[in-house]
Amino acid sequence: MRGFQGYHPAILFLYYALLLLLSLLTMQPVLLLCSLFGAFLLYAALFGIREMLPDLVFYALLFVLLAVINPLVVHDGETVLFFLNGKAITKEAIAYGGAGSLVMITVVVWSACYTELLTTDKILFLFGKALPKLGLILSMTFRFIPLFQKQADRIGQVQRTMGLYNGKNLKQRFGGAYRTFDSLLTWSMENSIDTADAMKARGYGLRGRSSFSVFRFRLRDGKMLALMLLLSGIVLIGAGKGNMDFYFYPHLAEIETGAEAFVYYLAMLLLCCIPGFCEWKESLSWNYLKSKI
Repeated sequence: MRGFQGYHPAILFLYYALLLLLSLLTMQPVLLLCSLFGAFLLYAALFGIREMLPDLVFYALLFVLLAVINPLVVHDGETVLFFLNGKAITKEAIAYGGAGSLVMITVVVWSACYTELLTTDKILFLFGKALPKLGLILSMTFRFIPLFQKQADRIGQVQRTMGLYNGKNLKQRFGGAYRTFDSLLTWSMENSIDTADAMKARGYGLRGRSSFSVFRFRLRDGKMLALMLLLSGIVLIGAGKGNMDFYFYPHLAEIETGAEAFVYYLAMLLLCCIPGFCEWKESLSWNYLKSKI
């Protein structure tokens, strides 16, 4: 496995931490779009373009919904577009809501990707010895995200097969969703207890307990670490110098467009696209080799 998921778990975790830090600490539009583009590039490589298209519709609707809510409750800003029930709807409030929704969607997409990259065995390798309880909680959390979706689909299919909650009215749909959530919550609690008991019975977390691992820090991991630190360092330098600052109130700030700002934007774009490039390169190479058989 030579894609991005083939790198050392420490590299994967550090990259994820860097991306979350850069995505959550800035609302600069260009940086947010770079992070969002990199997230969807990796998402398409891991799950496929066909799988991504329905999700794009969902995220677009979520973006519109969150962008609309903010100007309805916040009326700050100098540029008034119109009045709704005597309340000013401003351009700045709409822009802030859109930026906030981009942050949320970006974090969700990156997290969905990392449920595939940072698997349970990698999390346990990173935290199993130093922080065994934290490692177990993190591994279970990442593992339960895809399991929740699969189990919810199974419960919904069983209910529809039995003829329950398959009506078209809103009341029946709400009842079906509530019963599915209730069953899913019970299942998750039982599964968590079973997993914790099983790990305790195997001696997980005991002092002196040895463990086998196939992960080794190699030269390619060192090169990737150096590239990550270089690109993230460039972005952080730009943020420290104030070139990446952006404010929404009382009026929208101007986006930096100089040569120096372009360097920071390019560094952010390259940093965000590293996993997607690695996975697409591996996928294309694998398909090419299969075509030669």
